[in-house]
Amino acid sequence: PGELSGGEQQRVALARALMMKPEILLADEPTGNLDARTGEQMIDLLIALNSETNLTTVIVTHNAAIAEKMFRKVMVENGLVEEI
Repeated sequence: PGELSGGEQQRVALARALMMKPEILLADEPTGNLDARTGEQMIDLLIALNSETNLTTVIVTHNAAIAEKMFRKVMVENGLVEEI
């Protein structure tokens, strides 16, 4: 009690970032320490924010299922852009 769960910590971090009214939001492995359900909620939240506010959002992930949900994708392998 009194401690935030991983999902709560991620949402607080997102809220803190949004308070600064960024032009671009960078999310490096935003689901990395979350269970599958909470991770999916976080991705859905990021997608909704992008759609509703037109906030450019860059998400870095190694999870192919998450990448498939994105509107635009850039695949980098061994430091080189492999696919756009």
